[in-house]
Amino acid sequence: MSQSHSASYAAAGVNIEAGYEGVRLMKEHVERTFIPGVVSGIGGFGGLFAPDMTGMKEPVLVSGTDGVGTKQRIAQLMDRHDTVGIDCVAMCVNDIICCGAKPLFFLDYIAIGRNEPQKVALLVKGVAEGCLQSGCALIGGETAEHPGTMAPEDYDLAGFSVGIVDKEKVIDHDRMRPGDAVIALASSGIHSNGFSLVRKVFDIERADLGKVIPELGKPLGEALLTPTKIYVKPVLTALAACDIRGISHITGGGFYENIPRAIPDGLGAKIEKKAVKTPEIFRLMEKMGNIPERDMFNTFNMGVGMSLVAAPQDADKAVRILQDMGEDAYVIGEIVSSEEKITIC
Repeated sequence: MSQSHSASYAAAGVNIEAGYEGVRLMKEHVERTFIPGVVSGIGGFGGLFAPDMTGMKEPVLVSGTDGVGTKQRIAQLMDRHDTVGIDCVAMCVNDIICCGAKPLFFLDYIAIGRNEPQKVALLVKGVAEGCLQSGCALIGGETAEHPGTMAPEDYDLAGFSVGIVDKEKVIDHDRMRPGDAVIALASSGIHSNGFSLVRKVFDIERADLGKVIPELGKPLGEALLTPTKIYVKPVLTALAACDIRGISHITGGGFYENIPRAIPDGLGAKIEKKAVKTPEIFRLMEKMGNIPERDMFNTFNMGVGMSLVAAPQDADKAVRILQDMGEDAYVIGEIVSSEEKITIC
């Protein structure tokens, strides 16, 4: 048992003993994520990981960092904290695989108004679940109590991940050509972007989050808290078997910002709007908020959480592999010669 105790620090609003209890409660969740390469357990000053670089000619480390954003407000209003950790991991590892890299490990950071060990443990439980889904290890993190600068029930969850890829296998769009197919991987819903607009549309602070919305077939809060889909394992499987020439994670900025990031100058993505499978929640927001359709495609994923660009001869194969991995994958367009990076028509 730790001998650390400071009555003066506690009087200032920081309960270091609650921190120790949080670590104890989260330990079982963290240890579930340990994979070969993990050198240290939690509690040290740094997380140690020894990557297996067998067969790699020139290993390259790829990093990604992000947070959950204002989606956390939904979790706080519903007092449900076991899913936003999945979002936090997803936002990082889904970025990493856009380079073709396999995520190795993850670290989280929780800033919280008042350290409640049970709440912190639930947040980390979600992070651990995200790590399990993406095949990476949770090797460290930090919980910081911020009395006086955050409301007691508030928290902010962020993190970062590191992955690895052989330099010759980095996805850098250099091989992209006109005629390549643009493949959609369906999202699980809104994911973790655009929630400032989501909260405005649904007037979240006054909404009945437990009320079933007929168009959604479930309570509003449940629909909004649906975790971000993690695409690591199916995408890595497709990369190993197919000629994939570009990958985009569709986050804030929607189609118009994210798909062009994977396309070189002189080429553009021609997307067939009618081919996009858009969940009802997006149509509901468009109607309730009187949001122009272009703004919807420039803010939300509209049902496409990730897009892949595949060589035309490998498109059907890639779709089949992704579907076999449980993804709703389908072609939504093609790469064309164009000065416009994206056209939705």
